[in-house]
Amino acid sequence: MRDFDQTFPAVLADLHELDVDFEEDNIDFEPYQEFLCAEDNASWIRSWTGNKSLDGTEYRVFGQDGTGGYAAFWLVRKDKPILDQPVVFFGSEGELGIIASDFYDYLWLLAGGFGPYEAVESKRHKPKANAEFTKFAERHAKNRKKNPRDIIAAAKTEFPKFEADIRSLCK
Repeated sequence: MRDFDQTFPAVLADLHELDVDFEEDNIDFEPYQEFLCAEDNASWIRSWTGNKSLDGTEYRVFGQDGTGGYAAFWLVRKDKPILDQPVVFFGSEGELGIIASDFYDYLWLLAGGFGPYEAVESKRHKPKANAEFTKFAERHAKNRKKNPRDIIAAAKTEFPKFEADIRSLCK
């Protein structure tokens, strides 16, 4: 298993300085201050899938929901920076989904009241827009503003096999 840098890009570290209050924001998300280390990454993907041959190097976990489901960048775009990679969610109860095509779309999900879990379970979620996340998104992705449900739909359209491919790895 090869080690990798756990340091967040500056803008992700800045984002994670913002408070997420479940009661007020209706988002269940606990941001990390650095990516999981390679050993924990491998342990997580093996546990989630039951597949001991996986090492998780194609993911960088950056936070979790209250039940332990993980939000991560999926490093699928060769030679692209991490912030240009899609964002995915692996829930603790088997929830799974691609939620944003990149970090900048992810910012608008948060601004629109969707955390990673809520994006996967979007049909049941009643979002509340968040002024602080909106200001952050406007500063860092002003020209990318979209409706959260459109962001989720576009990511699923761009990567239609993500869920099936992950489920096929499960033992």
